[in-house]
Amino acid sequence: MNFNWVKTNRLIKKVFSNLVWDIPNSDKKIYLTFDDGPIPEVTEWVLDLLKSEDIKATFFCIGDNIKKHPEVYKRILTEEHQTGNHTFNHLNGWKTNTQNYVENFKLCKTEYLKLPIAIGTEHSFLFRPPYGKIKPSQSKAIRQLGYKIIMWDVLSYDFDSTISVEKCLENVISNTEQGSIIVFHDSLKAEKNLKYALPKAIQILKNKGFVFDVIS
Repeated sequence: MNFNWVKTNRLIKKVFSNLVWDIPNSDKKIYLTFDDGPIPEVTEWVLDLLKSEDIKATFFCIGDNIKKHPEVYKRILTEEHQTGNHTFNHLNGWKTNTQNYVENFKLCKTEYLKLPIAIGTEHSFLFRPPYGKIKPSQSKAIRQLGYKIIMWDVLSYDFDSTISVEKCLENVISNTEQGSIIVFHDSLKAEKNLKYALPKAIQILKNKGFVFDVIS
């Protein structure tokens, strides 16, 4: 399975209904998510912005980055954002056999549980496959471990250096609706588009009456 478009259509959501694409609600809630951190250079900027806007978000973290930057990961937790598993080494599910993929998922799980246990934070059972590429066998194995596989309704494409910062912003504000799960990346690759689009998207979406919440 590979899901790589700006707006996820209803047919895909129906066919792959065992994955979470959006979260229907009656309160105009939407869900900001960030992939590929934590890293000091970008994640801390995101956290500063979210704090100033009084917004909570969900961070899908790479286990190796948690290991390298535990202080940044701890800040995500202590500021009451949600976290999720994004594999230990950002694996492409299509290019990895299922046993190795699940073991890498478990390695990330071990890493991202250390700090929550230490500071008394509740364990998250959320997983997002890197690149949106995951085999049915991998999806089944991870769901059998009690995890929700969180996909997206809106992909900002902030990681794509070939699009303009304005296009990145447009991807988000033109496609977000009630219940949308929105993907940004707290990575060096996405930094330019992220730093332009995210603050403006937050203001525009707030002005439209949307409320930001974490995925649980």
